[in-house]
Amino acid sequence: MAVILVTGMSGVGKSTALGELRLRGYRAVDTDHGEWIEDLPWLTGTEPQWRVDLIEALIAAHERSGEPLFLAGTVRNQVRFYPRFAEVVLLSAPLEVMLERVAARSGNDFGKSAEERARIVADTAAVEPLLRSSATVEIDTRAPLAEVVDRLVALVSR
Repeated sequence: MAVILVTGMSGVGKSTALGELRLRGYRAVDTDHGEWIEDLPWLTGTEPQWRVDLIEALIAAHERSGEPLFLAGTVRNQVRFYPRFAEVVLLSAPLEVMLERVAARSGNDFGKSAEERARIVADTAAVEPLLRSSATVEIDTRAPLAEVVDRLVALVSR
């Protein structure tokens, strides 16, 4: 069954959409945190990237299960798995909206400091165009949450 990657910049609503998908009975895994991520060398330092072994095992298990899987994350090495995804969905919103959301959210402190907010601005300018160019679907998350999630569900219902 379909494995759908849900990607986008911090504050677009990936975690919120995944939470709603779970409430609707879908398997949805947020890979931006926890065991799915490891810091790997990149350019002059390190950068969080997917643990290839764990992501590979997760996708393979769902391909065999016949159940859809929504996988969310935004990491440099996600492109390695693009051939395995039925769709690559970019969730997007204007930068001002994303910054308002990260300032107001609870449960995730990223984006609270001026330095982190500056990183969101820089990453949006540098990374979001790359995500957009490889996405098969883009969903503007200024739409009501139910509508955003309905559009995600439609991807596995066709």
